[in-house]
Amino acid sequence: MAILSTDDLLAGAEVTHRVTVPGHLLAAPASGAAGADAASEVVLRPLVLADVMTLQRAAGDDGELASALMVQKALVDPVLSLEQVHRLPAGLVEFLLGEVNRTSGLSLGADDLDEAVHAPLARACFILAREFGWTPDKCAELTVGQVLLYLEMLARGDRP
Repeated sequence: MAILSTDDLLAGAEVTHRVTVPGHLLAAPASGAAGADAASEVVLRPLVLADVMTLQRAAGDDGELASALMVQKALVDPVLSLEQVHRLPAGLVEFLLGEVNRTSGLSLGADDLDEAVHAPLARACFILAREFGWTPDKCAELTVGQVLLYLEMLARGDRP
């Protein structure tokens, strides 16, 4: 097995992806398209860690702004301003955001998601959040020992 170089690791950030946008998501056919069902392409680049950190700081807790910024930052062709992204149809933005997440490695495949949901620690945190009314942040602060202790308390019938 070969050891990756710095250049190998950084090369992925330079790759662009041509993404086919289904025609039904476009309000009007693209120039030269055969009709409303014709698909067209956009070019996306993957978001890098610096992009994600900047977007989180800029958007704060505003999920819609974060989504719009992610799409705006990843679009290489065509280039859109944030105002233009805000004027896109919601379904198109949702599709593009999914593609940005996929090409940036930020989304889980169905098998990965199923594995994460069924992971013992994830299940334990879900149970504790449900039973004690804790937030995911509160559960994330717990040590494995604390998680086991609280699960044992629940198993013995102790309730908050």
